[in-house]
Amino acid sequence: MTQVTRGAARQKRHERIRLRLSGSPERPRLAVFRSLNHIYAQVIDDASGKTLASASSLEKELRAAGQKKTDEAKTVGRLIAERAKSAGVEQVVFDRAGFRYHGRIKSLAAAAREAGLEF
Repeated sequence: MTQVTRGAARQKRHERIRLRLSGSPERPRLAVFRSLNHIYAQVIDDASGKTLASASSLEKELRAAGQKKTDEAKTVGRLIAERAKSAGVEQVVFDRAGFRYHGRIKSLAAAAREAGLEF
């Protein structure tokens, strides 16, 4: 009997999601990754394979803040929206990478929407 780990199950969900979801030059993909302590977001054009904008809770100005993880996710969401808009991106496709849409993932998405990014 084999036992599937949580990470392997998430990876399988992510692969299943990525079969249907792809970023184009008109509507790139907003990919989110959540680790135990940090959260990362990238705006990716899958057609050219380029990252247009990125933000994470590891950046110096965010590390010094000492916030809760959900508040850090909100800050990262606002930051990724600002950087995407400066790169000329208004609309994105949200890629939750197999994570459940709640908690930090949800707060990052809500903050990015509030900052003007359209999903």
